[in-house]
Amino acid sequence: MIYALNQSQTPIIDALQEWVTTAHAPFYTPGHKHGSGMNSRLKNRWGADVFGWDLPELPGLDNLQAPSGIIESAQALAAEVFGAERTWFLVNGSTAGVIAAILATCGEGEKIILPRNIHASAISGIVHAGAVPIFIDPEYDRAVDISHSITPAAVKFALERHPDTKAVMLVYPTYYGTCGDLAAIAEVVHSYQIPLLVDEAHGAHFGFHPDLPPAALAVGADLSVQSTHKLLGALTQSAMLHVNSSRIDVERISQALRSIQTTSPSYLLLASLDAARQQMALSGRELMSQTIELAKIARSKIAQIERLSVFELDSTTSGCKYLDSTRLTVTVTGLNLTGFAADEILTDRLGVVAELPSTRHLTFIISLGNTRSDIDRLVAAFTELAVNYAEDKCLELPEIEPPDRILTKMAITPRQADRSRHVNISIDEAVGKVSAESICPYPPGIPVLIPGEIITIEALDYLRSIVDFGGELVGCNDPDLQTIKIVDI
Repeated sequence: MIYALNQSQTPIIDALQEWVTTAHAPFYTPGHKHGSGMNSRLKNRWGADVFGWDLPELPGLDNLQAPSGIIESAQALAAEVFGAERTWFLVNGSTAGVIAAILATCGEGEKIILPRNIHASAISGIVHAGAVPIFIDPEYDRAVDISHSITPAAVKFALERHPDTKAVMLVYPTYYGTCGDLAAIAEVVHSYQIPLLVDEAHGAHFGFHPDLPPAALAVGADLSVQSTHKLLGALTQSAMLHVNSSRIDVERISQALRSIQTTSPSYLLLASLDAARQQMALSGRELMSQTIELAKIARSKIAQIERLSVFELDSTTSGCKYLDSTRLTVTVTGLNLTGFAADEILTDRLGVVAELPSTRHLTFIISLGNTRSDIDRLVAAFTELAVNYAEDKCLELPEIEPPDRILTKMAITPRQADRSRHVNISIDEAVGKVSAESICPYPPGIPVLIPGEIITIEALDYLRSIVDFGGELVGCNDPDLQTIKIVDI
C-alpha cells in the first residue's frame, strides 16, 4: 500500500524502527543476529544499535527487486521530490543505475552516443549490453586544462551520421561542476524520437535552489541517475534512478536492475535514502542556501591568495551553460606544484583532503555536511601551502592532451574485446595493439583506454604521466603500467 504523499513520513525508517523494538528470536540472515555475533571491536566502535537495523527483506518490510510496500512508498515520495514519474532506489551506487539505463535502451550491436569523458560505469554498461559506443569529444578549455560538456551541435552532427542510434548519454555535471546546455541537447535528441540518459551522479542537489544549475529532468532528460550519497545525506553506495518520460520502458529498467543489483540489499542503505529524501523535501532550500554561502566564502578567500586561481565560468567558456558553485577547483601550478603534490601536502601535513587531485588542480566538494570551520581550515591550509610549500624551481609539465582529447579508434566493440582471449605484454610493445582493459585515473574514473580501442602512444604517455606525478590508475592488472592486457587477435 503506497503512503499518501506526505514528505514528513519515512516509510522505511518507520518500519525498521518497529522491527527493532519488537521482541523476537531471530532465525534469519544476517548471521550476526542484530549485532550479538559481531566482532566486539566493531560493535564497540559503531555502537550496538546500528546492527539492529541491518535487516533482510522480512515480513512487513519489502523486496527491492519487486517493491510493493515500504520501499515502493519511499520511492514514490522520492519521485515527487526529485521531479520524476518513477524512482528506483539503488544500493550498488550510480554505477548500477548507469548500467541499467544502457541495458534498458540498447541491445547487441545497437549504437549509443556519449561523451569521451564518460564514467567507467558507462563502459561496463556498454560491455554488458553489447552496444556500440559513438564517442563525442567534449569541449576542452585549454586555458585551465579542463574538459567540459559536449555541445548541441556536436550531438546533432553525430545523430546525422548515426541516425540509427538508440540513445544518447550525457554527463551533467562533470566532475568539475560544469554543465552543458542540456535543454538544447534534449531538443536535438528528441527530434530523433530517442531518449536522453543523464549521468547526474554529482547533481542530486540541483533541484533544491535556484542559484544551482537546473536538475536534468527539469530541462528535458528522460532518465537521470544521481549519487544521493555524494552530495546529500545518504550513506556511501546509496543512489537513485529517476525516469520522467514514456521514451523509457520502465519494465526494462526494473528487469535490468534485478540482474545487476544484489538480492540482499542493506536496509541501512535504503533507510539512508529515505532519510535523505525527507531531509531535502523539508529543508532542502535552506540547506542549499547555507552550502552555497560557504562555497562563496571559500571561493572569494582562496582567489585572493597569491599564485592560486579558482575556476570560474565566463562567457567564453565553450561547452558550459552552468557551473555548480558548490564545486571548487583550485589551480596550484602557480606554486610550482602539481595537484598531486599539493594534495599530498594538504592531506599529510595540513589536515585538508580534496575530492579530486589532478595534474594542475585540486577539486573540492562543498556540501550540506560542511561547516564554517571546515571552510576556515581549507582557506588556512591553502594560505600555508602558498607561503611555506611553494617551490622555487619552475614546474615543467609535459604538453600532453587530456584523456578525452586523445584520438583513439575502436577496432572491435567493447563486448567483443571483453569476450576475447587476452594476453599480457610489455607496455613498450603495446602501441597499435587492441586494449583488453578499461584503464582510468581514479578519481575521476574517466577511461583513457577502453576494451576494443587501439592503443596509441598518446594514451600511454598520458597514463605514464599520471603514474609519474603520483596519480592512481584503476582497471588495469598492473597499476605501475609496466605491462598491459591486450586482445590476442
